[in-house]
Amino acid sequence: MGRMQKAVMVGTIISGLIWPMVSQAESLADALADGYENSGLLAQNRALLRAADEDVAQAVSSLLPVISWSATATAQNPRGQTGNTLTADVQITAEFTLYDGGRTQFAIDAQKELVLGTRQGLLAIEQDVLLRIVQAYMEVRRQTQFVGLRENNVRLISEELRAARDRFEVGEVTRTDVSLAEARLAAARSLLSGSQGELARAQAEFIASVGRRAGALGAAPPAQIAHSIAQAREIARRTHPRLREAQHSVTVAELNIKRAETALQPTVTLNGRIRLDQDFNDSESIGVTASGPIYQGGRLSSQIRQAMARRDASRSSLLLTSQQIEQNVAVAYSFLEVARASSDAFERQVSAATVAFRGVREEATLGARTTLDVLNAEQELLDARTNLISAQIDETIASYRVLAAMGLMTAQNLQLRVQIYDPAAYYNLVRDAPTVTSEQGQALDRVLESLGQP
Repeated sequence: MGRMQKAVMVGTIISGLIWPMVSQAESLADALADGYENSGLLAQNRALLRAADEDVAQAVSSLLPVISWSATATAQNPRGQTGNTLTADVQITAEFTLYDGGRTQFAIDAQKELVLGTRQGLLAIEQDVLLRIVQAYMEVRRQTQFVGLRENNVRLISEELRAARDRFEVGEVTRTDVSLAEARLAAARSLLSGSQGELARAQAEFIASVGRRAGALGAAPPAQIAHSIAQAREIARRTHPRLREAQHSVTVAELNIKRAETALQPTVTLNGRIRLDQDFNDSESIGVTASGPIYQGGRLSSQIRQAMARRDASRSSLLLTSQQIEQNVAVAYSFLEVARASSDAFERQVSAATVAFRGVREEATLGARTTLDVLNAEQELLDARTNLISAQIDETIASYRVLAAMGLMTAQNLQLRVQIYDPAAYYNLVRDAPTVTSEQGQALDRVLESLGQP
């Protein structure tokens, strides 16, 4: 093989090694949108939010009249008499709470706060789902590029082996040089198989997080984040859903204290009844009932103290959540800075290793370098390129981790091309506790029917 032909061949292989071809591919935003719409975890937690909405409706119903009916029929056979005596009656009763010391209203307010906290919990789950998609997407990108590098490495060493055999036949190198190339080729094929296995694992994680197979994935730039840790922490303190969820939990605990205290207050209810017997004789009654505790063995006082203890625990949980969020921001930001520094360093390493490899390869064609020198230089270039790919992938993942630590890793903030789930839509339909036969109740039936469709 002539020197010019070898130089052309090596240049082609180097260009393929350093810059693998990237076809037109789907974007990270496409994967995030599909994962958002296909997530079973989000669907599960949306259903739990709707269940919390119904708790508000049930609490509201306690302020409304309770109307019920009953019917009884009794047949008697008195001793010493012939025939049966049949009695029957139908009655309708109604009950309405006039006063309970505010206990029901506190229960409603507490359930509303629970709904608000559950909404924030849903946002936190959304962040976890989207971050997992980013990690899966970038891992497929990483392993795909690794496989490309390994394939190019196998091709390059195969050419080196062929050249070593040609030179061995004319006596320019020894059998040792050929054996070295053969050993490197076997190792390169083994590493290629390992990379292909890692790519298969990354593809499986992509399917689990996005809900479909990954196609050709395009490059994904790092996320736009705060310019400093201090700014990121400030944003996290204002926007992170876990912190807001903890704040609502504290409010719920405080309302439960007031609710427990109202148990000591009397309850006044308005009662009414209409009764109709088998002879169609009717009777009506209406009355007011007042009741309240006198002594219950200290149970009510214990419940108040218990509610206070839970309030204190919620406050401590809020403090711990705040500290954890600030720590997560700092850790995520530090990983990002390390990835950025590594990426810059590996770029310089790739540049230097490329020049060195070309020089050593050219010197080898002149007989000034051995086959081992060429293989070592090629391995250094491969390692540098692999490290650069990992650093760039890690930088992108770290930027999205910072975004999640700030509380901004949501479909709305990322402006994904999806129908953003509205957590208030269902609540607005049920908050007044509509009946099944009402227009609002029928609208609810249609909503639930659409939600149940696959």
